[in-house]
Amino acid sequence: MKITALLVFKCAPVSSEPVILANASDVSHFGFFQRSSVKEFVVFVGRTVASRTPPSQRQSVQHEEYKVHAYNRNGLCAVGFMDDHYPVRSAFSLLNQVLDEYQKSFGETWRSAKEDPTQTWPYLVEALNKFQDPAEADKLLKIQRELDETKIILHKTIDSVLERGEKLDSLVEKSSDLSVASQMFYKQAKKTNSCCTIL
Repeated sequence: MKITALLVFKCAPVSSEPVILANASDVSHFGFFQRSSVKEFVVFVGRTVASRTPPSQRQSVQHEEYKVHAYNRNGLCAVGFMDDHYPVRSAFSLLNQVLDEYQKSFGETWRSAKEDPTQTWPYLVEALNKFQDPAEADKLLKIQRELDETKIILHKTIDSVLERGEKLDSLVEKSSDLSVASQMFYKQAKKTNSCCTIL
């Protein structure tokens, strides 16, 4: 599961092209000479998907082994490029968090943007790295993973108890054998001691 890029756009009316407000990408898994082309492709596809995502809507677009997820919140649109295995719920949770953070950091200043800015937004780079694990973006997925781990531990514990139970059963059998032997010893000792009794 991998996130390749996260972008934030200002999506204006249909007549104009979306403006990139923030952009972060990790193209290290591509060949060195392909990286600049991949970044250009990400920007192109990101703009296209953002422009075709209606306000207050979410959509996912499949392209080969990647999915492009977009969430347009009244003109402010977050776009994420993830591989096909990244959970959809986690992807949209991440995009929602990115939009929340962007509005906390910049307020409504994005509405006046006319062209792509040249500075980077550090939070987006941090988010790109932090949310490579989908459980970080989706609290329910994180809880489910913890429950699965707990279930595995419980199964191991139950198996251990059963193994101990089997060992206890064999000890009980041995102890019952011992009590038969003890009974035999007691009877023999009683017979032997009976001849020596003085009346």
